[in-house]
Amino acid sequence: MATITVIDEKTIKIAVQLEDALTMLEEAENHLELYADEILMIAKKMPEFQYTYFCFYAYDTATLFEKMLEMDPKQYLSFSLDAPDSFFYTLYGGMKGLSGAARLCRALTPE
Repeated sequence: MATITVIDEKTIKIAVQLEDALTMLEEAENHLELYADEILMIAKKMPEFQYTYFCFYAYDTATLFEKMLEMDPKQYLSFSLDAPDSFFYTLYGGMKGLSGAARLCRALTPE
């Protein structure tokens, strides 16, 4: 489970582990239609970060991240994320694995 440390009224520090990536993947798989765009964007953009970092807010892909945190980090002016490489590798691999189903889901969902 993610650990959120409030530094002050404007700053938090978030620490996640491998299990948090698994939680995100399970949520994404269980609600594919809701997260299809996020799945595809994460699978597409993570290689640009050498698979060991990702800015969820740069690509409007934070809904799943916030669901895992059970809070909205945007309530603070600053936050940092401390995560082992295994978190990012697992997240990328899982998103890449779900990307085919996400593409199909997106194609079948009327806009």
